Amino acid sequence: MSILVVGSVALDSVETPFGKIENALGGSATYFSVAASFFYNNIYLVGVVGTDFPKEHVDFLISQGIDLDGLEQIEDGKTFRWGGSYINDLNAAETHFTDLNVFSNFQPKLPKSYQNSPYVFLANINPELQINVLRQMTTPKLVVCDTMNLWIDISQPMLLETLKEVDILILNDAEARQLTGEDNLTRAGKKILTFGPTRVIIKKGEHGAISLTESTFFAAPAYPLTNVVDPTGAGDSFAGGFMGSLATLNSFSEQSIRRSIINGTVIASFNVEDFSLDRQRTLTPQEIGERFRQLEEIVRF
Repeated sequence: MSILVVGSVALDSVETPFGKIENALGGSATYFSVAASFFYNNIYLVGVVGTDFPKEHVDFLISQGIDLDGLEQIEDGKTFRWGGSYINDLNAAETHFTDLNVFSNFQPKLPKSYQNSPYVFLANINPELQINVLRQMTTPKLVVCDTMNLWIDISQPMLLETLKEVDILILNDAEARQLTGEDNLTRAGKKILTFGPTRVIIKKGEHGAISLTESTFFAAPAYPLTNVVDPTGAGDSFAGGFMGSLATLNSFSEQSIRRSIINGTVIASFNVEDFSLDRQRTLTPQEIGERFRQLEEIVRF
């Protein structure tokens, strides 16, 4: 039993009102896999980096129990780099540069041992690549997909084709409105269900997340933080915590989904407490459990 994640591995330079960091470990697949590893031991990462990717980052990912046989390293290539700031609004990044480098020609190649993974997370890469990944799989039990405003804008037809083969779509509130043309998130979620997924989870940042199917609705609050340092990777950390928890429970019941959404929320709340993945380097199972119990108490009546 394994979770497969396909997405970016990057070096990020980020500035917030609380400081800045240069060439830090980042990328959607990275944040997802580290978050998932707190709940599940068998994480397969597919991505691409250059020879400039620091060995210390590789060692950290391996120390989290993440399998890197699918991480391709391009000789003499440079790793995908992103730079941005959250000076005026911690909910929205201002991008200063995006250097795709080796990621610009990324064609996911799944090792044979990865192809029968029952749980698949397609991070916010080009929908054409997401479809390509699914064509390499055997019979996954659960396919979860993320997307972003760029793909909704320039590749919407291919994205809609991808969604026909997806069980759960995770996206944020702005993306849900952009994809559907609906201002109301409940209507937006219901419309997305007609595109193919059986469930849609809409992230609302500091206001939590909602989950919709044809017959269910669930709203989860965000953890009430007083110290937000760097929001980068929060959405991917949410997805990783969600899928790691779901794989451990090995159940797709509504109760398991809701519990896993809370676990995703918990991991995302830790992620934003420091730059890059620095908070996760010291995070303990005891801290995760305690914050889960605190969130349970918040929603109890």
